[in-house]
Amino acid sequence: MTQQQSGYHLPVMLHEVIADLKPRPDGIYLDGTVGGAGHAYELARQLSGKGHLYALDQDPDAIAEAGRRLAGLPVTLIRRNFADLKAVLDAEGVRADGILLDLGVSSHELDDGSRGFSFHQDAPLDMRMSQEGMTAADYVNTLSEAELADVLFRYGEEKYARSIAAGILRARAQKPIETTLELADIVRENIPAKARRDKHPARKTFQALRILVNSELDVLKIALDQAFDALNPGGRLVILTFHSLEDRMVKQAFAERCAGCICPPEFPVCVCGRKPQGFLPHKKPLTASAAELAVNPRSRSAKLRCIEKAE
Repeated sequence: MTQQQSGYHLPVMLHEVIADLKPRPDGIYLDGTVGGAGHAYELARQLSGKGHLYALDQDPDAIAEAGRRLAGLPVTLIRRNFADLKAVLDAEGVRADGILLDLGVSSHELDDGSRGFSFHQDAPLDMRMSQEGMTAADYVNTLSEAELADVLFRYGEEKYARSIAAGILRARAQKPIETTLELADIVRENIPAKARRDKHPARKTFQALRILVNSELDVLKIALDQAFDALNPGGRLVILTFHSLEDRMVKQAFAERCAGCICPPEFPVCVCGRKPQGFLPHKKPLTASAAELAVNPRSRSAKLRCIEKAE
């Protein structure tokens, strides 16, 4: 297997993703987050005959890059959010033999200074994957202190959410907060000194705002409801998550699909007749190997889960 790499995006756990998808040459597949097309390239090159890949992304930059990398392969590129995956497959009149959702922010989005995802370089406080709608700056400068604290705690699991929110309100009373480093400095100034030594102090705040700006958890819930139903019997849904909120949602959704009888334990025999709709090829999530971590540190928080639809 060749792991195509580019400055745009290094695919996380490429070998493990492809192994979980078990692509057939004549199969129908959907990549709901094509990004730099690292996973999509390896998947598409294994297809032939009637095999086809539908590749979605809401980011126009990603679609442009994927178009260059996937030229000549059996791929249809579509600029859509993966919450629309059922509509895409319905329009094509097909069901999928495998669906991949890589929920990570692409290396391009993190490294491109104009996108505002990173706290490591100064840029407009944007964070929009689709490049449409309200920016992170819009939210930071308009939400109430209580709303900001709730966002930081709920989406970033930030234990200093209240003090950070209060600091944001004080700062924006002087001038609007417009850039990534402005916000990162505000976070740093409003947490205890000992907390500043734990990774980057703004990491959880930036995660929370990115999730808010892109409605990430709402979109994931919609996709989880749709993707399993969009599979052919024997098809697989493979999802890469990068933080605990996403992983918890995926784990619970997969568990519900794999559950059999739900009768109360005091019933002597099953009367509900419920059968498992799928099974887990590996019960625990896979994580990146030491070799991958050495070349791609961004894979350190990745968890790979897979469910196969019952025949």
